[in-house]
Amino acid sequence: MPPAIPIALLALAGFTTGSGMRMLDPLLPAIARAFDVSVSHASAVVAGFVLPYGLVQLVAGPLGDRLGKVRIACFAVLLFGLGLVASGFATTLPGLIALRAWSGFFAGAVIPLLMAHIADAVPYAERQVAISRFLTGMVMAQLLAGPACGVVAEAAGWRLPFLLLGGMALAVGGLLAWRLGPALWQRPEGSGGGRGMRAYLELLRKPSGRWLIGLAFFDGFLLFGGAFPFTGSFLIEGFGRNAAEAGLIVAGFGLGAFAYTRMARPLLARFGERGLLTLGGAAIGLCLGMLALAGRWEVVAGLQVVLGLAFYMFHGVLQTRATEALPEARGTAVGAFALALFLGQSVGSLAFGLGLAVIGYRAAFAVAGCGVLALALAARANSARS
Repeated sequence: MPPAIPIALLALAGFTTGSGMRMLDPLLPAIARAFDVSVSHASAVVAGFVLPYGLVQLVAGPLGDRLGKVRIACFAVLLFGLGLVASGFATTLPGLIALRAWSGFFAGAVIPLLMAHIADAVPYAERQVAISRFLTGMVMAQLLAGPACGVVAEAAGWRLPFLLLGGMALAVGGLLAWRLGPALWQRPEGSGGGRGMRAYLELLRKPSGRWLIGLAFFDGFLLFGGAFPFTGSFLIEGFGRNAAEAGLIVAGFGLGAFAYTRMARPLLARFGERGLLTLGGAAIGLCLGMLALAGRWEVVAGLQVVLGLAFYMFHGVLQTRATEALPEARGTAVGAFALALFLGQSVGSLAFGLGLAVIGYRAAFAVAGCGVLALALAARANSARS
C-alpha cells in the first residue's frame, strides 16, 4: 500500500475533476461569442469532455491494478490540470474541443481509482462512510463549479476559469505526489495487475458481477441520463423560470447529496445496506412521481433536496458493492461500474429526449419513477442473494 493519504486530499482531487465536468454550464454562451459560433455548435466542447471521460474506464482500471491506483490517479490529475491550463490559451474551437477531450480522458481515471484505493485501505464495514466523505468533493463541485465559474467569467472572461481550475488541479496533483514520495515511482507489491483486461471477464462470469453492472447501467439510464438532466428544462418550459433560476433550484440536489455525506454513518447503522437501497429507491420513485404532478416550482425545489439525499442513499450502496465485486482487481471492478453507468447515461439521455417528444415531461418523469422502483426491488433482491 502507498503511504496513508488524507481523505480530504482525495476529495480535493475529486472536486477538481468534478468541477472540470461542470464548469462549462455557464461558459458556453461566452465561448460561442468568442469563436463566433452558435451555442449549439459550441456545445461540442461538452461532448468532447464526456465521451473520453467514460471510455477511459476501459484502460484506467486495469492500469491502476497493475501499476498502483493512487500513482495513476496522481499522474491523471496532473495531466488533467495541464489540459485545463492549455484550454485557457486555445485560439480555435476545434483546438478547445481537442483539449477538452484530453482533460476528460485523464479526469475520468481519477475518481474510480481513488474510490478503489479507499476500498483497499478501509474495511468493508466502514467503507461506505469513507466513500461518502470522499464524495464530498464531487458534491461540492456540483454545487460550486457552475456559479463560481460564471462569476469569474463575467468579471474576467471565459479563459480565466480554465486557468484557475487548471492551477488548482496541478497543485492538488503536486500534493498527492508529495504525499506519495518515493512510492510515486515504485510499483506496489502484490497488485492484481497480472489479470489486465481479463479481469473484466472474471467480473462478468460472476452472477453478482453481472447483476452489479446491470444495476449500474439502469441507474445511469433512468437517472443520470434520464430524469435528472432534464429537470432544469422542465422548470424553464413548464414554470417559466429563467436559466439562472432553474440552475439555483436544481442546485438543491447538491444540498441533499451533501446532507448524505454527513449522515451516512447513522443512516447505515440504522437501516443497513438493504434498507438504504429500499428507502433510497422508494424515495426517488416517489419524488419523481411528485415531480410529474407538481403544480408550482417551489414544490420542484423542495423535491430536489430530497432527491439528492435519496439518490446517494441508493447509489452509495451500489458504489460500495462495486468496490467488493472483484477484490483482487478493484480498479477494474470500479471502472467497469463507472463505464456501465456512463453507457446507461448516454442511452438514457437519448431515450428520455425521445420520450419528451412523445409523452411530455410529466409522463416521462412518472415512467422514470416506476423504473427506479423496479430497479430498487431488483437491487434489494440481488443484495439478499449476495
